[in-house]
Amino acid sequence: MSEIYYIQNRWKLENNKLYYYGLRNKENLFKNSVKLSEKQKNVIFSLPKELSEDEKKILGKLLDNQIVTFENLKHTPGNIREAHFCKKCCANDFIIPGLEFDENGLCPLCQTADDVSELKSVVPIVDNIPHSEKSRFDIALFYTGGKDSTFLLYYLAKVKKLRVLALTWEIPYISESARKSIENAKKKFSNVEFIIRTVNNNDLRKIYHKLYELSENTCACPSLAYILFYPELVANRIPYFMAGNEPVQMLGLYYNHMAPKFIYGLDKNKLLSGIINFGRIITLRPPFKPGQLQTLTTMRQLARKNSAVMDLFGYSNPLVSNVVKAIHEVPELLLPFKKAIKQSSRTGNIPAFVHFDFNEICGGTYNWNNVKHILVEECGWVPPDETKKALHTSCKIERCKDHSQFVRFYHCKTKMIPFSSLEISLASRNNLASKEDIIYEMENLLGFSLEEIPECVLMHEYLEDKT
Repeated sequence: MSEIYYIQNRWKLENNKLYYYGLRNKENLFKNSVKLSEKQKNVIFSLPKELSEDEKKILGKLLDNQIVTFENLKHTPGNIREAHFCKKCCANDFIIPGLEFDENGLCPLCQTADDVSELKSVVPIVDNIPHSEKSRFDIALFYTGGKDSTFLLYYLAKVKKLRVLALTWEIPYISESARKSIENAKKKFSNVEFIIRTVNNNDLRKIYHKLYELSENTCACPSLAYILFYPELVANRIPYFMAGNEPVQMLGLYYNHMAPKFIYGLDKNKLLSGIINFGRIITLRPPFKPGQLQTLTTMRQLARKNSAVMDLFGYSNPLVSNVVKAIHEVPELLLPFKKAIKQSSRTGNIPAFVHFDFNEICGGTYNWNNVKHILVEECGWVPPDETKKALHTSCKIERCKDHSQFVRFYHCKTKMIPFSSLEISLASRNNLASKEDIIYEMENLLGFSLEEIPECVLMHEYLEDKT
């Protein structure tokens, strides 16, 4: 009896390739595409159907791998209760559709844990920030009132006793807990100057409408904050700046195929640094100090409509590229930003984008529960109403971003694995919170739902408001 053949679940025919929407086992971690001959493409395009012997020969190694019979088709769970969990961490094939497991039941995050142990940051990690003699400030911090940026504010201002400029872009959806935390921080930190900026509603809605069209959410953080505040950093001759990115956020870029391994150690590559700085010197510009190249790369990416270099090597960040396209709906917003980029590049007055190793400054592990206790006691931080929430505590519609990224990936509309899916799974792998708390957050707090979540109403109301 002849059998009907199908394209295996999570594999999709796209132009002359089969592409896999998921996270594969270690040996195939980033091998998500298979190039097809014209004959193979024609056979696959005609599926599902019975295959002749000649067609089976044409498919070759694809048969029983990417092309299977009905009984060998895999299925994506419809909810977390149906999901297959990793034997070691909380990663599962509902929140990461297409997640593979090895013969020991381990997910790719656990299989590769030792391989990525040195991948700590895509910007230089520093141990100390010197006091600046050329500025009123030693460092600037992009501050949201959330858990991670408040921890960094505490460490910079209270532990390191630095003069900090805290920069807050006040989004329309800022959570009440974050708003209260910011106000409390103003009273707690005498060596911190706070600047809060807003974007007028007409311009912001233009940006949000375009961003929603591209991404089905309106999350523009931190890109828009960089555009708003970079001229301020340059004008104040601030030597360093930081963003509140915890370790799992940095590592998520690697597993999402957005940052190759060499990017994490770029500041230590003396040969490449020498070549780049030689180019700076012969064009009569000061050589880069650690972190300055990362700053200019980040800012220039936001000033341009595309990033051809990373795309050329197979690395892309649709999260950033969609925000950039949306921001270009209000080109006048970019004028002072572009001017500051040119000025800083010419003079060498470039604030260096650097990072602290959160695990190291916490004595081994950046444990969320321990950090929350410190922040409440030392900073007046106000936790969100849902006390078990650990990821992203500053925004009312953070779940909308989780939800849209999840649904789009679930239905193979984007190649970007939901960021929160990776981050919460990596947090579980690294024991940053209890397994019980992490599963609770997955089920109840992060927007992993195939049905629209209630918070989306807030986003739609802002987009539709004509006042």
